[in-house]
Amino acid sequence: MIDCNLIKQGFNQGSCLTFYKPAKFYTEEYLQGRACQITLKWESATPLRLIKSILLSRPEDYLSIYQSGCNLSCLKCHSWEFSQYQNGTWMSPEQIATLAKDYAKLVTVIEPKKRATAFHAMDLCFHCGQCLLKGQRSELCPGKLEPNQILLSPQGFGPARNIIAFTGGDLACQPDWYCQVARKIKEITPQLWILFETNGYALTPRHLDLYKDSGIDAFWLDIKAFDKEIHQKLTGVSNDWLLQLPEEILKRNFTLEVLSLYIPGWVETDQIKKIAQLLAKVDNSIPFTILAFFGEYKLKDLPTPTLDQMLEAYRAVKEVGLKKVRLGNIGLFARTQKDYDVLLREAKEAI
Repeated sequence: MIDCNLIKQGFNQGSCLTFYKPAKFYTEEYLQGRACQITLKWESATPLRLIKSILLSRPEDYLSIYQSGCNLSCLKCHSWEFSQYQNGTWMSPEQIATLAKDYAKLVTVIEPKKRATAFHAMDLCFHCGQCLLKGQRSELCPGKLEPNQILLSPQGFGPARNIIAFTGGDLACQPDWYCQVARKIKEITPQLWILFETNGYALTPRHLDLYKDSGIDAFWLDIKAFDKEIHQKLTGVSNDWLLQLPEEILKRNFTLEVLSLYIPGWVETDQIKKIAQLLAKVDNSIPFTILAFFGEYKLKDLPTPTLDQMLEAYRAVKEVGLKKVRLGNIGLFARTQKDYDVLLREAKEAI
């Protein structure tokens, strides 16, 4: 039995029940157990984590480690098949570090620590592949890379940046595996930055200090809602501590970026603006992405946001003083050439 690290530190346990099928007998029925008990295990002093896949992701342009199991139960989870269900292959820190070493040989862009983010990938490459397929750049190409820096991965064209990221599920409440992975990567390939894509729920002060000491460099913090009741309904947990995290993360000298999903009827301009105001008070240069929602998991029937809604949110965020703002999942709300022309005219710097 793994004790809950959050409860030990005076925090509430996450909404961490994860579906699984018992290995001891055949059944079509799923049971539920704590994610830290069914997607994390120990062999002697070595922690093993269930990993669904590892690949060079787009448009982030870094090596992503997709994990099974999560400490939240988000209604709109986009990786629910493996974050809410036990699904993957057991992997040790040593195995992850070996794959990171192999990835380092493929890297085509060396980024400084301050750019160890998903946010900064978009100012390097438009991910169209035209420079390779047609021998010419697209009109929107930033013109910063040479064709020999562009690679084809399972998710499309782009560079390979010197970043490795934890993504998918989130068990930041159990830091041992992450810390051992980080230390081994830094020992073997210190030129790689380590980014943690996280819901933030388990980033207690103690855990932040452990992650800092182990060599993790950056966090991509997904702030899912500003309103406490909506956050509780969406994720199963309170956001009281989460709204303090930007300041806590930056004062430890991590690189930080923040993302919020525009979910019609749930998280709209009013909440996104309040999140932006919170960030601006901490540091108005924090990179912030407003991502367009698409229906998934238990919110499959919700519509995607419109172009007008996304532009309204973008303007509101810019008005509070944030300097670095992007819009994501553009194809969901700019579906026609007319829409795209409007987006280029009103928010070109955000795409």
